Amino acid sequence: MSNILKIFKIGGGIIDDEQQLRLFLAELAQVPEQKILVHGGGKGASQMLTDLGIAPKMVQGRRITDAATLDIVTMFYAGKTNKQVVALLQSFGVDALGLSGADGNAIRATRRPVKEIDYGFVGDLPLDSINTVLVNQLLRAGLMPVFCAITHDGQGQLLNTNADTIASTLARALADLYEVELHFCFEKDGVLADINDEQSVIPRITAEQYQQLKAEGIIAAGMVPKLDNAFAALEAGVERVVIENALKINEPIKTILCQQ
Repeated sequence: MSNILKIFKIGGGIIDDEQQLRLFLAELAQVPEQKILVHGGGKGASQMLTDLGIAPKMVQGRRITDAATLDIVTMFYAGKTNKQVVALLQSFGVDALGLSGADGNAIRATRRPVKEIDYGFVGDLPLDSINTVLVNQLLRAGLMPVFCAITHDGQGQLLNTNADTIASTLARALADLYEVELHFCFEKDGVLADINDEQSVIPRITAEQYQQLKAEGIIAAGMVPKLDNAFAALEAGVERVVIENALKINEPIKTILCQQ
């Protein structure tokens, strides 16, 4: 059995579009190596909150999760969305197992402390948050874990946790056991030198180049925390990080991040 492990993270843009989700999962099923999928939640939870008269609250792109919001996002992320993804993967011949962080004590988070902002029931991930024994057993059993963005604190409290952070933390934790590749999949073909030019994919970015691109404003906004996570993962022993189009994961066009 190959010792390569590919961890894929998809966001709401793919989750929200049933046709794109189906196409991505069909591509993912063709990846021969062992793999893990981490998914975000999409707009379904926000729509249900609105329908119930609860205004979704966001600060700097991050959701404020009060008790009512936690109930809804848990229903969507760990329930409807997670099981839909698993059912589609089964239809493509992949023996997938849908999980929250609470299942098997897979991912134990700590509630984010209140500072300038009270994020509510939001979880942060310490370095030892991943149950690597469990995840390794699932992989060795031929199963593909599919993690949603819900974790727990070990005291009975569920927590909403950023899916990018879950994917990066999984990659770092499993780097001692596998040659880990971390794949962030979204609607673009990679990191663009010009946001208005879809053909301007930067094929390779080193840590030094990244700092320069940030300083020049070429990489900005939502890509910054994603790439910060990515380079932290590389420093922690992850073999490589890939930024790519979710519908083209088996094609050569993508951005590969590396230390040097």
